[in-house]
Amino acid sequence: MDIAQEEFAKIMGDHAHQKKVMLGNPEELVTNLLNFKIEGGAITEAGARMNINVGILYIASWLRGTGAAALYNLMEDAATAEISRAQIWQWLHREGLTLQDGREFTPRLYRTFLEEETNKIKAIVGEATFADPAFATAIELFDSLVTSEIFAEFLTLPAYERLS
Repeated sequence: MDIAQEEFAKIMGDHAHQKKVMLGNPEELVTNLLNFKIEGGAITEAGARMNINVGILYIASWLRGTGAAALYNLMEDAATAEISRAQIWQWLHREGLTLQDGREFTPRLYRTFLEEETNKIKAIVGEATFADPAFATAIELFDSLVTSEIFAEFLTLPAYERLS
């Protein structure tokens, strides 16, 4: 703790916070927040599919009462689902956004991926498990979150309304 406090003191001096530090032009900050392009980065079909797949699987798990779910040998939680649905929402709401292979990421392409990933999930979990209403609800919720014109604050807020 002493080491950390010494380093903070070098920058902060006698001040308890940095409210006096101006971050720059607010309009520029908003523009930067909306610019999610990463130099050298690419949106891949595999990445879009994984976002859809994991987002749905996690929401279904959450609806079934599990807050942290083992998915594909990783322990996932609501933060993972938030990233998954936020990226898909961003990509759907930016005209002209293309995948690494040159295809435009359109609502139609998203729907194709959604249907195919839903079928993969069904094959992975099995017919009996997939028949649990949590899966249909998770698919509907994920889809409504990513296609809505307004970005929902947090995915569990509308999910609470769907708990039985």
